[in-house]
Amino acid sequence: MTAPHHHAGLAAEEIAARAYEARGGRILARRHRTQAGEIDLIVMLGDLTVFVEVKQRRRPTGADSPVGARQWARIAAAAEIWLAERGATGGARFDAAILLPDGRLEIVEDAHRPGLA
Repeated sequence: MTAPHHHAGLAAEEIAARAYEARGGRILARRHRTQAGEIDLIVMLGDLTVFVEVKQRRRPTGADSPVGARQWARIAAAAEIWLAERGATGGARFDAAILLPDGRLEIVEDAHRPGLA
């Protein structure tokens, strides 16, 4: 990843973290790495653990999902490791936080459900 893309990614993650905090969330981890992959944000909302993939859109709209099935599979595997390491028993959700070209953040709650087609 080039330096400008890296910094833009960090800025997008910060915007997403602030949005979750504004919703009453507590940031548990940023860019958490496991053997299965990386999770951009892990947020506690009440008793719900939310695993967030942060993306930036270069164009205002598009038919394609910003997060593909293979990437969700890696995120879900990393989340499973994170939960197992902590003995977490509450619910979990997988969100996508998408920073649009105009600077707005779109949060897609429950963007992925592991084990469902």
